[in-house]
Amino acid sequence: MSKSKGKKGAALAPGFAARRLAVEAVRRAIRERRTLDEALVLARPPRPLEPQDTALARAIATVTFRRMGTLKRVLAERLNSGETPDAGMLQEILLIGAAQILFMEVADHAAVDLAVDLAKGDKLAMHYAPLVNAVLRRIASEKAAILAEPTLGGDLPDWMRTRWTRFYGAQTAMAMGEALLVLPQVDVTVFGDAAAFAKEVGGVLLPTGSVRLPREARVDALPGYAEGHFQVQDAASALPARLVGAKPGMRILDLCAAPGGKTAQLAKAGAQVVAVERSRERAARLEANMARLALDVQVVIADANTYESEPFDAVLLDAPCSATGTLRRHPEIAWTRTLEDILKLAAQQRKLLDHAASLVKPGGVLVYSTCSLEIEEGEGQIEALGQRNTELQLEPVDEAALSIEPMDGSAQGWIREGCLRSLPQTLAGFGGVDGFFAARLRRPG
Repeated sequence: MSKSKGKKGAALAPGFAARRLAVEAVRRAIRERRTLDEALVLARPPRPLEPQDTALARAIATVTFRRMGTLKRVLAERLNSGETPDAGMLQEILLIGAAQILFMEVADHAAVDLAVDLAKGDKLAMHYAPLVNAVLRRIASEKAAILAEPTLGGDLPDWMRTRWTRFYGAQTAMAMGEALLVLPQVDVTVFGDAAAFAKEVGGVLLPTGSVRLPREARVDALPGYAEGHFQVQDAASALPARLVGAKPGMRILDLCAAPGGKTAQLAKAGAQVVAVERSRERAARLEANMARLALDVQVVIADANTYESEPFDAVLLDAPCSATGTLRRHPEIAWTRTLEDILKLAAQQRKLLDHAASLVKPGGVLVYSTCSLEIEEGEGQIEALGQRNTELQLEPVDEAALSIEPMDGSAQGWIREGCLRSLPQTLAGFGGVDGFFAARLRRPG
């Protein structure tokens, strides 16, 4: 039996506050379809938690989402009905309990006891405390067998796995699912000698030119941070801006610009950059980033759909998207997004693309990018744009444009149908990258 202390005593048990925050954050993220960052803020108790409790809560919630497919299957197989009763926070309590037992270095008895305490503290779930105890203890006793089972990309929602299988093929889709289980490291774009910086901080220089930091590195403590010598940016995220071909004197429009990673790349190349961002809060963050990097960028608070100006030499549109390419860093997205969301976002992207195209001068370039793995937000958008606007011509991406060291003699790991398309398993030998899409189009003139 669990050594539960009851509702009053449980609140004082070491680690209880962290588990309660994790449960409430997971619940809010799923049921209110929020990001985990938002959910953690909204779920914070009135009395501030110790930093270690907040960090533990985030770690538990992140692992729960990263392994959600497996956790749901394991729980269903050990519940008589195959489903978790709808009783308060029971489902989330079981999920985080199983996540700790199977995928975290937490003592089994602590995970079980605290889960039981959480159930007893929820007036709707309290009657299921014995169920929580029994199911989690069974999972703990069968841990070795459970972990020996192949995942086969099984930590994705069925609808997402089915789509990726149709778009990319079964083998690639399975590899994508497996790659998303690899914990991401932090990449930085270095404005200077990247090889020397990598050596100085003990990082790895990637074939893309980005530097992958050691896991223990604290970014703001690295040499050159305060001076703006580098910026945090996933290796794949650093590539779309290169397709612009920014040069000194070019006038470039960056739409939906915050937080400013691509803006900085364009400005560092000497271009005159106008960065448009609708959100005042995000625009302020963009300005702060440009200040740290000592870059002179014109930040405009405006809707990218209606912003008007004289045509630009180049326009970069990094469009709002489902962000399914960032599941390594934000695994909750797989469980908070729906197909309806993707289709709505695709409709918004079509409008943005049409307006962005109108702001490109003759002879100029339009670069469209998203951090999405969904075809409707990538290849499908470019195909449809070509049908609506026959003047724009797709300019195929090549190794030179991406500035990538060839892999096995080519850049096939990055290029698909003339466009940039990175998958989670791209650069698998280095730990993978975010999923990204980018296309370059030119207006004749």
